[in-house]
Amino acid sequence: MVTISQRIERLPVTPMLWKVLFLTGIGWLFDAMDQGMVAGVMAAIGREWKLTPADLGMLGSASAVGMAIGAAVAGMAADRWGRRTVVTFTLVLYGLASAVSGFAANFGILLLLRFLTGLGLGGELPAASTLVSEFSPAKSRGRMVVLLESFWAWGWIAASLIAYLLIPVYGWRIGFFLGGVPALYAAYLRKGIPESPRYLEQKGYFEEANEIVSKMEQQAGITSNRSTVSNKVKKRKNITLSELWSKDYIRRTFVLWTLWLGINFGYYGFVLWTPTLLMGKGFSLVKGFQFTLIMSIAQLPGYYSAAYLIESIGRKAVLVAYLSGTAVAAYLFSQAASVTNVIVYGCLLYFFSLGAWGAVYAYTPEVYPTRVRGRGVGSAAAVGRIGAIAAPYIVGLVYQSKGKQAGFVYVFTMITIVFALVAVVIAFAAVETKGRSLHEINEKS
Repeated sequence: MVTISQRIERLPVTPMLWKVLFLTGIGWLFDAMDQGMVAGVMAAIGREWKLTPADLGMLGSASAVGMAIGAAVAGMAADRWGRRTVVTFTLVLYGLASAVSGFAANFGILLLLRFLTGLGLGGELPAASTLVSEFSPAKSRGRMVVLLESFWAWGWIAASLIAYLLIPVYGWRIGFFLGGVPALYAAYLRKGIPESPRYLEQKGYFEEANEIVSKMEQQAGITSNRSTVSNKVKKRKNITLSELWSKDYIRRTFVLWTLWLGINFGYYGFVLWTPTLLMGKGFSLVKGFQFTLIMSIAQLPGYYSAAYLIESIGRKAVLVAYLSGTAVAAYLFSQAASVTNVIVYGCLLYFFSLGAWGAVYAYTPEVYPTRVRGRGVGSAAAVGRIGAIAAPYIVGLVYQSKGKQAGFVYVFTMITIVFALVAVVIAFAAVETKGRSLHEINEKS
């Protein structure tokens, strides 16, 4: 008997897969807009509400707390109720909370709304990458997930444009309105996304899974020896969080948790603070937004180069190369003394860090079998959000205690060390998943 998973592995990239990628990616774009908007808002609102660097760090951390909880809960929900249900619900929650953030009357209310926004954002990202990964055959899976992650760059560019062109004129509230309202429409469009056939197969819904895969086979012009439709499914006990650290999973879990914790700390340590830190170096608010916009454009070649390399040299090599590149770029950025250096080293920082992010999202769903994939990915993302929670606040404290000039150097030196350590862990402990089908992962787990 040919299983659903085996039939998916025989497919090329079909129109249905492109549809899933696009509709999932549109939501990803608005998620990125929200995070990019916070970077612009932090610089503008700090001046308007006279907030300290520690206060601004709390603003950056508030959504990260929600993201940690959202990722953990959504991972379990995705394994129980399906990937499609989770990616739709979380985008609605994110869109509503983000739009209402524009009406916040004081700092406390804004922190609460940013927490709710984070619940939606944190829940959506791991579920969305899992969905695209499970629709993809092994030969194109890494590339498709990195392309999904590349929507983040377009969202960040849109946020940088809004910060540069609109926030100085209309104030910081316009950013949240423009990020939240269109996300609700994107959630409506997601009604057209089918459920993961691998998930349906694992749950015993063979008819539904067969219908989806048959449509993909028709699109590809493939005649299939179809899997037997049955209402019986082998009963499996649910896996607990502690079992992710059993001997079967301990190496994968250690690597993923370290990877997610480190890249979140390093990334959110600089990306939310860049406009504010540039103001501290003597650049105007508008100039800081302009530099950030230029740097954001460098994300695109970072993603697309990673998408190309991930299927040719493998996940592990891409992760080590791009994490190491980010570490070097962060150090160079800490020493930047001229406009040219700020722009060049800043572009390298965004290029390598976002290429690394693309590889993270491609790699993570591949190391766990289908029945625990949602929980495994969700737990890694949740642990990673601890880094995202801590980083903005720690950066604020370091920056405040060391002063604007020395603080700039200390912040980026700290970020350099974090990315370098994660690269070392990946180099020595990660396993390569390039070319392995998700069916093989199931069989070996």
